[in-house]
Amino acid sequence: MSDELKRLLILTVDAGFGHRSAAEAIQNALLEKISEKCVVKIENPLNNPNVPSVIRKSQYDYDSIVKKLPELYKTGYEISDANLPVSFMEAGFIIVLYQAVKQTIKDFNPELVITTYPVFQAPLDAVNKLGNFHVPYITVVTDLVTIHHVWFNTGVSFLTVPTKAGAQRAIESGLPPEKVLKTGIPVDPQIYALKKVKKEELRRELGWREDLTTILVVGSPRITSLDGFLEVFDNSGHNIQLVCVASGNEDILQSFQDTKWHHQTFIYDFVENMPKLMRASDLIVCKAGGLITTEALASGLPIMHIHHLPGQEKGNVDFVVENQAGEYCPTPLKALKTLSHWLRDDQNLLKQAAENASTLVPADAAMTIAQKVCDLLDQPSPKMAHNDTKPLRDLLAKFNIRI
Repeated sequence: MSDELKRLLILTVDAGFGHRSAAEAIQNALLEKISEKCVVKIENPLNNPNVPSVIRKSQYDYDSIVKKLPELYKTGYEISDANLPVSFMEAGFIIVLYQAVKQTIKDFNPELVITTYPVFQAPLDAVNKLGNFHVPYITVVTDLVTIHHVWFNTGVSFLTVPTKAGAQRAIESGLPPEKVLKTGIPVDPQIYALKKVKKEELRRELGWREDLTTILVVGSPRITSLDGFLEVFDNSGHNIQLVCVASGNEDILQSFQDTKWHHQTFIYDFVENMPKLMRASDLIVCKAGGLITTEALASGLPIMHIHHLPGQEKGNVDFVVENQAGEYCPTPLKALKTLSHWLRDDQNLLKQAAENASTLVPADAAMTIAQKVCDLLDQPSPKMAHNDTKPLRDLLAKFNIRI
């Protein structure tokens, strides 16, 4: 890499925590690896004033939409997961996001773009073609197994995928194998750094009991009846302590605070030290989001999934269960039975699940992606021969979008 300061742009959204968390993990890894040679900026183009307000607001209503209309969400996901529907979707992404992405690129003038959300790929391609230049971009998939076809854009310089199954799906969807890199989902580099730290040491630091089986419960607006799960844990009679994280949701936090707990319980609102909480715990109870599932596995933490989206997150549940790193417990009764099985016989099943979890995903995916970025920056920028841009120009003209 030359001595010239490189400008690296990461595009993400705020629909849930996963995409931005992945972006921040990559940013941290890049700054750790080449901070003296680069400037790294995270941007959310959906917040650009050029994006229609209904689209800007939708990312913050994401949890509400999937919670209230799960079957509609599932149907939309399944119908759109094919070549032809994705082509229509990409045309829509260009119409809605072209100006926002163009402005973002123009303002920062990056040497390389990394995106942790698939909708920005088609607009990036359009900006490259109509600007008659080429800003290479890397797309980082944040779903473990069930990966929507919209992720597989052939204009990408590299696509990073979490698993072998994800790599196979990308190749079957038309991406050249040399463009597909199996890295895992990028998680906070602290997860890797904490792997050698003993749980008891972290529990002392956090003020938790060192001698109790520790259950980490991560709340989400998508999870219905979270109180029911906590009630069976708290009345189980097992020698446990509960660590409850509200994830910044006021209603969940209030529910935690209003509960009269029978066991030692620690309540948090929004935390920035989740890797430390995970490393200090013995198991996690959470939804089946790609990022939190990967973080837990990278931390060697058995997972009790109590909710999943009917589309992409079903694959995350299956991945965990099939590899015996956790269980799917959609009801409080199933959760209680699973907990009892895990804790019997000197916790042999829980220990085995922890061992299985620790082998499934790499904890250093962010650093692997950072290295790939360095390799790409060391290569000369390719000369792009843009084909006929008339269809693209006609599309934007039809909606009075200035090129």
